[in-house]
Amino acid sequence: MSWVFLTPRHAYKLKKPVRSDSFDFSTIEARRNDGLEEVRLNRRLAPHVYLGIVPLVVSGSGEPRLEQTGEAVDWLIKMRRLPADRMLDVLIRQRRLSSHEVERVGEVLSAFYASAPAIDMTGTRYRARLNNRIRSCHEAIREPAYGLAPRALDAIRDTLERFIERNATLFDSRVRRVVEGHGDLRPEHICIERRPVIFDCLEFNREYRILDAADELAFLDMECARLGMADVGSSILRVYAQMTGDRPPESLLWFYQASSACVRAMLAVWHLRDVDQARHRHWLDHAGRYIAFAAARTRRLEG
Repeated sequence: MSWVFLTPRHAYKLKKPVRSDSFDFSTIEARRNDGLEEVRLNRRLAPHVYLGIVPLVVSGSGEPRLEQTGEAVDWLIKMRRLPADRMLDVLIRQRRLSSHEVERVGEVLSAFYASAPAIDMTGTRYRARLNNRIRSCHEAIREPAYGLAPRALDAIRDTLERFIERNATLFDSRVRRVVEGHGDLRPEHICIERRPVIFDCLEFNREYRILDAADELAFLDMECARLGMADVGSSILRVYAQMTGDRPPESLLWFYQASSACVRAMLAVWHLRDVDQARHRHWLDHAGRYIAFAAARTRRLEG
């Protein structure tokens, strides 16, 4: 969806002129507006990183120039460049993460969720949203051409739908925790500085950011576990529980993780539209790992 250009001090993000069912970046004005929205949203958790949007202009000699006067031919998001070696995924892989640093991430996120306005949401609508997410993912990844274990996919869908049906009261009680969150809370989007920076939120579709805070934290927990440090996500969840008083049952976290794993599998197979045939196996294997994770979590729900 974007190109990112790095300088020693800054990063510049240029939206690609593309369009899908979820977003439309096909015009300069659309890319400018989305850039403004991305800056606004990311300043919630990365206030000193997102510096604004800047014009790309063409000089009289035909040379492209940034941040100069002239007619804009496109717009880029300007950010402070963050240190690559301080990203949470890097620190997890290198085992260079302290418990204090993990707790600080939990504190920042907990304060963010606690201060976020609750979304006007009924239990019936919330359960319908979850069912729609499950069915959409199932339909996308069950394409016969992908060869991704259709029986396992059907079992995952059926278990998740049954869990919603059997636990309607639980899901109805979660609506007061539904907020406009980050939308893509992966370790790659967390930088461990003195105050943790959480960046690159999902800006192009608000519906994807409307979720239970526990759903978002369960996703982060899953991604940390996938990288080999399950205790990172569980520590963040523990801080969240201490600061907010919200202690979602473990079965709910398993449900959210299985559902999120299906979403990640769907995103993986979508890459097949854009990559060379030689890369297809990589993305199919990536999807398969998320499906295996979802299957493991749904087995716990049935146990």
